Amino acid sequence: MNFDLIVLGSGPGGYVAAIRASQLGMKVAIIEKESLGGVCLNWGCIPTKALLKSAQVFEYIQHAEEYGIEVSGAKTNFDHVVKRSRNVADGMSKGVQFLMKKNKIEVIQGFGKLKRGKVVEVTAEDGSKKDYLAKNIIIATGARSRSLPNLPQDGKNIIGYRDAMTLKKAPKSMIVVGTGAIGVEFAYFYNNMGTKVTLVEFAPNIVPREDADVSKELEKIFKKKGIEILTNSSVEKVDITKDGCQVSIKTDKGIEMKQAEIVLSAVGIQSNIEGIGLEDLGIKMEKGKIVVNEFYQTNLDGIYAIGDVIDTAALAHVASAEGILCVEKIANMHVEPIDYTNIPGCTYCAPEIASVGFTEAEAKAKGYELKIGKFPFSASGKASAAGAKEGFVKVIYDAKYGELLGAHMIGMNVTEMIAEIVVAKKLETTGHEILKAVHPHPTMSEAVMEATAAAYGEVIHL
Repeated sequence: MNFDLIVLGSGPGGYVAAIRASQLGMKVAIIEKESLGGVCLNWGCIPTKALLKSAQVFEYIQHAEEYGIEVSGAKTNFDHVVKRSRNVADGMSKGVQFLMKKNKIEVIQGFGKLKRGKVVEVTAEDGSKKDYLAKNIIIATGARSRSLPNLPQDGKNIIGYRDAMTLKKAPKSMIVVGTGAIGVEFAYFYNNMGTKVTLVEFAPNIVPREDADVSKELEKIFKKKGIEILTNSSVEKVDITKDGCQVSIKTDKGIEMKQAEIVLSAVGIQSNIEGIGLEDLGIKMEKGKIVVNEFYQTNLDGIYAIGDVIDTAALAHVASAEGILCVEKIANMHVEPIDYTNIPGCTYCAPEIASVGFTEAEAKAKGYELKIGKFPFSASGKASAAGAKEGFVKVIYDAKYGELLGAHMIGMNVTEMIAEIVVAKKLETTGHEILKAVHPHPTMSEAVMEATAAAYGEVIHL
């Protein structure tokens, strides 16, 4: 069968690319070995947010008295929490199935492997093989939990994020290794479910890619919730015992032994690039990633790669943007390369974290003279009314031209608020313009204006 475009993988990069290609008049096929929607819809972004919402609801109930509401006897039903998460994921996957039919995209179930002459061989579940020919091929096979030699995942004692979403019961204790988005989100979830959680981070701060002020604030809040945090630390060895895991942790003070029912490895991801024919075709790779140009073409004409298999931020919205741009370039539309300095990052623990652009340290390292403003939610009327006074908004401007260099937020609903900054940066908005744009009151988003006012010495409510 001949196609204008074949997409390997149906995650938020692959299925979005397929739909955009269909909109542009291409005959499209998408190859998927598991469920439509990939990791994001089935085992990542969506089901984890469902779990976190359940944890947040339980947290609200536990603090109901603060809002003048009396609740007694509230407890978690862990099995139902997990079932709700899976149902949400299933619904989203069915939504992608509908979109495939609506856009007349051929869905081919099986494992795709590239062959010479722009042929993709698909091995079905029953072992049968069939070849498909395309003018263009996009590799969007995503990534999986990275396994380290000293943390070999067995799905029972040492687990990855997929296992963490479908445990039969909340463990009594858990050590989470790694404090990126996956690590802190699961730490928050399981802590709220009654698990004794210890976070282990190799770097000096948790969420190490965030601005240092945000890292310190989250650490303070997590410790208040009863989460133990070990920074400048690494797991050296895990011994499986009848009681669970005996974990050897190297800290500043030496080796520390800790017992936990389960160890969750959240040390990052690795690309799914094995066995799909890259080496056979001579597709260039570096450090486990496919090498592409600014329009996602590999070193072979007509073969492209997007998402977690290339060396860009491993985020669903990045993969989607790359897929759309890649397809529009294939269709000979005029497109501009993505500005990767304006990609927002969001972490959905409570309080949430959202950021875009340079951290303070990065901006200083690049030689900018800075104007920095910070507005705490403790001074926000909306935050006080909502009972969510933790956190702040921090904005960073170039002192010379007023250019918005970055913003870093921690607090309730900041993952919704960050879009204002992304659009402002895209439009090259200055600090003065944000300051003079009237923000509605009372809202959490007022903090963006107030933080900007603080940067320029004009803050009213501090």
